[in-house]
Amino acid sequence: MESETETSSQFAALDAHPTIVRALTAKGYLVPTPVQAAVLASPDSDLLVTAQTGSGKTVAFGMIVAKQLLGDADKITPAKMPRALVITPTRELAAQVQRELEWLFASTGARVASFTGGTDLRGDSRTLSRGVDIAVGTPGRLVDLVERKSLDLSGVTTVVLDEADEMLDMGFRDAIETILGSAPDGRRTLLFSATLPSEIRSLAKKYQKHAVPIDARSAVVGAHDDITYAAHLCATGQRTRALVNVLRMAEDERTLVFCRTRDDVGELHRELASRGFLAAAISGDRAQSERDRALETMRQGRVRVLVATNVAARGLDLPELSLVVHAALPENVEALTHRSGRTGRAGKKGRSLFLVEMGERRKAERLFHAAKLPITFTAPPSLEDVANHERDALRSEVSEKMAEPIGDAALELAEGLLADHDARQLVGALLDRMLASRPAGEKLNAVVLGPAMKPKDMKPVDGNYVLFEVNLGAKDQATPTWILPLVCKRGAITRREIGAIRVTRDKTFVEVAGAAATEFAASAAERDPRAPNVTITKSEGSMPARTYGDAAKSGKPTGLRRTDGPPRPMPARLRTDASAHPNAPYPAAAPRATSPDARPDAKPYVKSYSDKPAYSKPSYSSDKPAYSKPSSSRPATGGYGGGAPKKTFGARPASGGYGGGAKKPYAGGDSPVRKPKR
Repeated sequence: MESETETSSQFAALDAHPTIVRALTAKGYLVPTPVQAAVLASPDSDLLVTAQTGSGKTVAFGMIVAKQLLGDADKITPAKMPRALVITPTRELAAQVQRELEWLFASTGARVASFTGGTDLRGDSRTLSRGVDIAVGTPGRLVDLVERKSLDLSGVTTVVLDEADEMLDMGFRDAIETILGSAPDGRRTLLFSATLPSEIRSLAKKYQKHAVPIDARSAVVGAHDDITYAAHLCATGQRTRALVNVLRMAEDERTLVFCRTRDDVGELHRELASRGFLAAAISGDRAQSERDRALETMRQGRVRVLVATNVAARGLDLPELSLVVHAALPENVEALTHRSGRTGRAGKKGRSLFLVEMGERRKAERLFHAAKLPITFTAPPSLEDVANHERDALRSEVSEKMAEPIGDAALELAEGLLADHDARQLVGALLDRMLASRPAGEKLNAVVLGPAMKPKDMKPVDGNYVLFEVNLGAKDQATPTWILPLVCKRGAITRREIGAIRVTRDKTFVEVAGAAATEFAASAAERDPRAPNVTITKSEGSMPARTYGDAAKSGKPTGLRRTDGPPRPMPARLRTDASAHPNAPYPAAAPRATSPDARPDAKPYVKSYSDKPAYSKPSYSSDKPAYSKPSSSRPATGGYGGGAPKKTFGARPASGGYGGGAKKPYAGGDSPVRKPKR
């Protein structure tokens, strides 16, 4: 008999399996998410589901798998081979899907196992030999098991591709096709993806039959209403310092920090550990056991900061995570959504914070505009803000301690100190010592926030430019193509706000759009530690009329048009005809002979290849010796010409040397007696 709570569950009204409804009710899930409701209401066919992260996709396809495996029974019938297969892009997502399906199928007796890289293949083979009902794994490891014939997919009735777009981005298309090609043709294929690029559509067309499309993206927009977005603009090279201050202000929050590369993860993790933060790190180059330990320590609260690459952007479920920090900007809107979706889950509030250096401001604004996030830049917490936060935290701790009973030993010590010292001075000394033991923040350079510019407004107005000069010129091998990115990064602008660039011998002049000139001047005035000798200042003069162009190699002006004196003469081309030319530097070449009786200084007349004169290449016919040298009319001079005989060294008289048949020194006979050295 169903309980009142089970009856009130909306999952039962959508014809979910009763066993699954009871499991969801025990977890407190009574109302399905839009994607779950859409999947349950769909017909029994292949599905092409488009849904964002955090929308409850795991429970959605878990209910479909339950219908396929259980039917009308409450317990699953054990089988020798898997009957359901779930393919995920990352190891962490596979582990999470396994945990979700284990509690969802806990009362059914289903055996759920995950197979991912970084683990022992022999252990996976033993697990499969004991029997698995639902197999979850990454594409690479599943292909290995299929090729080793440890994983038999002939009994699979349902295949789920979770985060299919991410798998294709990671280069798993061949592995996915190998797995789907090994599964039976009569299976049911469920494809879940956050986006629908052309590759996903072609994959669905090839391996799905009459798939029903379900677009749940618009329905789950409200799922991220629990996330608060903010962005801090920091000076160039001070992103790590700004992050330290952010983490100091969020002492009690568990934080996930995203970096771009594995090297960035390792470097930032070392920086935070050196400043006393309890932090862990995960990235693709770390062993699976190390990644599992890092996640477990984060879940248990032993560390409060987790530094990761995009490998943690999908499938990472940290229930107590309340803050996501983007230490490096996401590559696109999808990456932004998946990163931020690690917090604000299951109805809890969360924050997504972007740390942007001055040179990346316009890129960040374009990203926010594409994601439809109304974010306004603010300054990161300063050293004074951190100090005030620590004082407030200490005041709260003391107030809480006053509400608790104090031991007799502490009261006796307090009475003795009050008898010898002034109470105000005594409390001040104790608090000063406690404040000194608390970690301090980082000193940051001030930044000029300025008004936000939308991408469509970034194109400057023609003619409205302000002139700046850089202390680098042709003598420093400066070129416009080299100056442009330097100026854009230093001044936190894009190339669309740059006008003309003129390189002179000692400096370079750059035009900056008037709308961005004030912000550019403030940003460019900051000292860049990577190029401390480069200065960019506002020019008091005007743009020079001439440019040095590509004068980096010689340090001299090249390609300049002369404005004084006669034009520079161009070198005359060599003439090969007989006509005279007034500017020809050399006399005209002599014409070829037109007949055999032409003048003797003309080139020989050639009628056909059979009448070639002397010094022609010998033919390979039998009437001519191969490679014979032609005779010469030169008189014999003892050399090689004129048919003179070659020199023979055997005719030379014996002179004690090596030629002329003379005996070599010490060849036969007694060697001369050497005189001893004195």
